[in-house]
Amino acid sequence: MNAALRPETESTRQKVVGDILAGISVALVVIPQGLAYAELAGLPAYHGLYASALAPVLAALFASSPYLQTGPTAMTSLLVFGALSTLAAPFTGNYALFAAMLAILVGSVRVVLGILRAGSLAYFLSTPVLKGFTVAAALLIFSSQVPNALGMAKVEGGVLMSAATALISPGEWNWESIALTAVTLAFVLGGRKLHALFPGVLIAAIAGLVYSMTSGYSGETIGQVPEGFLQFSLALPWADTGSLLLPAAIIAIVGFAEPTAIARNYAAIDRTRWSPNKELISQGAANLASGVVGGLPVGGSFSRSALNRVAGAKTRMAGAVTGIVVIIFLPFAGILAPMPRAVLAAIVIAAVISLFRHVKPLFAFWTQSIPQAGIAWATFVLSLALAPHVEYAILTGIGLSVVVHSWREMRLHVDWVFADGVLTLQPRGVLWFASAQNLEEDLLAALAAYPNAYRLKLDLSGLGRIDYTGALALLSAMETAREGGLKPCLVNVPPQSERIIGKVCPDYVSRASHDG
Repeated sequence: MNAALRPETESTRQKVVGDILAGISVALVVIPQGLAYAELAGLPAYHGLYASALAPVLAALFASSPYLQTGPTAMTSLLVFGALSTLAAPFTGNYALFAAMLAILVGSVRVVLGILRAGSLAYFLSTPVLKGFTVAAALLIFSSQVPNALGMAKVEGGVLMSAATALISPGEWNWESIALTAVTLAFVLGGRKLHALFPGVLIAAIAGLVYSMTSGYSGETIGQVPEGFLQFSLALPWADTGSLLLPAAIIAIVGFAEPTAIARNYAAIDRTRWSPNKELISQGAANLASGVVGGLPVGGSFSRSALNRVAGAKTRMAGAVTGIVVIIFLPFAGILAPMPRAVLAAIVIAAVISLFRHVKPLFAFWTQSIPQAGIAWATFVLSLALAPHVEYAILTGIGLSVVVHSWREMRLHVDWVFADGVLTLQPRGVLWFASAQNLEEDLLAALAAYPNAYRLKLDLSGLGRIDYTGALALLSAMETAREGGLKPCLVNVPPQSERIIGKVCPDYVSRASHDG
């Protein structure tokens, strides 16, 4: 019996060891990344530690993907800054309260969507909208880090303007900071080429910290970092909930696109099942946990999830290990106070460089579909123009997608053939309330063109979908033809429309079937 159980025991042991090693590996990366992404969101850096602690633990309890690592991400941090920068002054206590409340609202939205089994909302954002926003977000995130990367104090103006101002002011650059930025980028980007497990972020962070502590570094540092375990609080500005509901909903949906892509990709590689509804609840629980401990909205990280998988993660418990390691580290977090901001800026820049790969597809839209190219570029331009309120650009992109889709579906293409007194019409497209009039117009035109027709066949095999108004339009067409002296019938009713056609036009369907 013991021999029979040994393989299973060893398999379990391997899974536990793999999860522990992977969880620790990711924790060593998420600590410096969390600091960097918190600053990107407009928060004191240590709030990134709070968002990296309890959130992955709660996410692991409900997750569907065994590899998805949850915590602060660059994209979500940008959306947080856009949502909160006009409500409170960044890097203040009041701003931090708003960030925590936003995390709770984002978490609540995701949990509700998961319970309602609305995981399909992850696909609601069209590819052109996502591509346009992603490239703009990469440019905005990169630009936001330029002043820190150059070692400059706060630069006035918007994100793009402050980056431009910093670049044309070499007299104010801090060359120590620039050197640290370059070294950090070399470790992070160069390390990726050496090996997927090369701890470039960790090495760069430690090197920058040691240099700052031993050299009398003259550049900006993150400053005081509170020590101690997590503090739970719901003393938040709930009276302002209304002003955060829209940003929370946008972050909940847009921010879920990233973990969705990660989980789907790995599920396909491993040939395993994955549930977007479970992942919504998982990500929702993570945000609720982040909010109650003073963190910020969180999401799934591409880079950390990839590291988690390569490092040997076998189950979702690897994410819990990551959170536990961060929690254990919190009482010693004060050692991070001398961390140069230039190092954190370089970590953010290194993280978003990969997003610029979407620039090529953005241009490719023009050769593939001009309407979709218009949507993608409108989202891109508006994201830059409306920054930091990029959520409005996303809403506009969604609206344009709906308009373009509706416009395309408003017209049916109707072919007709006349032979031996039989007029056959074959509409192609979607027959719904917006395109129903099109069918009636084409029918009248065909009847006028062939006054000698005595029989009408409507071949429905080319219709993808028929709604109730579309079915009524078919009924009206049949009755119009009959009143004109023709013998009408419906043939080749699509399987997905048999129910609605059978209820609205039963006589004509049965007659068509009888006629073969």
